[in-house]
Amino acid sequence: MAHFIDRRLNPKDKSLSNRRRFLKRVRSQIKKAVEDAVRERGIADVDRGKDVTVPTKGVAEPSFRKSADGGRRERVFTGNKSFQTGDRIEKPPRGGGGGGGRQGSPDGDGEDDFLFALSREEFLDFFFDDLELPDLIKQSLKEITRTHPHRAGYSTSGAPANINIARTMRNALGRRIGLKRPKDKEAEDLLKQILQLEKVASPTSEQREELASLRARYKEVIRRRKVVAYIDPLDVRYNYFEQQPEPNANAVMFCLMDVSASMGEREKDLAKRFFMLLHLFLSRRYEKTEIVFIRHTHDASEVDEDTFFYSPQTGGTVVSTALVVMKEVIEARYPPSEWNIYAAQASDGENFSGDSRKCVSLLSEDLMRICQYFAYVEIVGEDEAQLINSEATGMELWESYGRVAEIWPNFARKRVSAIADIYPVFRELFAREPAGKNHG
Repeated sequence: MAHFIDRRLNPKDKSLSNRRRFLKRVRSQIKKAVEDAVRERGIADVDRGKDVTVPTKGVAEPSFRKSADGGRRERVFTGNKSFQTGDRIEKPPRGGGGGGGRQGSPDGDGEDDFLFALSREEFLDFFFDDLELPDLIKQSLKEITRTHPHRAGYSTSGAPANINIARTMRNALGRRIGLKRPKDKEAEDLLKQILQLEKVASPTSEQREELASLRARYKEVIRRRKVVAYIDPLDVRYNYFEQQPEPNANAVMFCLMDVSASMGEREKDLAKRFFMLLHLFLSRRYEKTEIVFIRHTHDASEVDEDTFFYSPQTGGTVVSTALVVMKEVIEARYPPSEWNIYAAQASDGENFSGDSRKCVSLLSEDLMRICQYFAYVEIVGEDEAQLINSEATGMELWESYGRVAEIWPNFARKRVSAIADIYPVFRELFAREPAGKNHG
């Protein structure tokens, strides 16, 4: 006989399998709640849980009951004063009587809607539920590393400051025991005996022989103590350190976005979803992840998240200004030796004529040398879906960034036109391991 014990924790003492079936039944309401949360929340808070409200009718479950008598029955219940057998009951008028409330209500309200909480894991499951994002968290990006000394045993050479006294003395003791080096007490005892016999005024022949023997033994003890040193250079051990690479636990994510008039709410919503995915990815990879928002029209500035996504701004489009601000922020606050630097740029592809060449220069000569990864997402119109898989044709900025991608393996560019494109594009951008920073 086999016994199986399921020790998985069930939320609120409820059956886990029943909860999963329930989530499957109210999937449409949950998806809508998750989408609303994505729009309302900040990038750093997107992976929190969520309270979901489901209409009472949405949790009703059909059931079958066994009839006591079977067949078709007609019956007038006791206490009825309004109807007789054969009467037809009119359909109640619309707009009244409620939603199944247990008590009457003059305004037609019924029971409250059903409210339950999604855990963080369940929320992310629904957030990543667009087919094209399996095993995202398992993907690995190459990190910059810095070396730190780590103990790696002992060596027979090194700096005096690294001498390991305990190991050195242990080796010396073992060598002295193995070579039978006379102890200090043995030499002291022989010397005392010699001094006592030398004080005898008229020693006998036996005493003289004993004195000669003691002097010979004492001489041999002194010789062996000199030959077998107390500490030999061979005994000395030094602490040995190896310079081992240590992953940098800090990451900074730069979000760059064009906020000119050509970037509408649809484009900004798509950009926000991509930024959210990148932040979720990095926050699982690093202990500390900071976000820097840089928006631009003809001019660029570092702003907070609300201003970045929701504050309107007018002006032309000069993309290089955002790259210049990014470079300045890195130099001021995020030294590459201490931070893993990632960047995500969202744009509709428009740029001031001739500025794209400056963008290529800034990226190739400055930013790509210190960035772990730079992802450019171009948001095209819904009627331009045929451009999604196109690598050559496009606006000046797209073509210019293509030259950067050819030189720098840690630069990638993709196009999106709808929400469904975000997850596949993100997965493709991070499916391969980007090259490190050591590029000429």
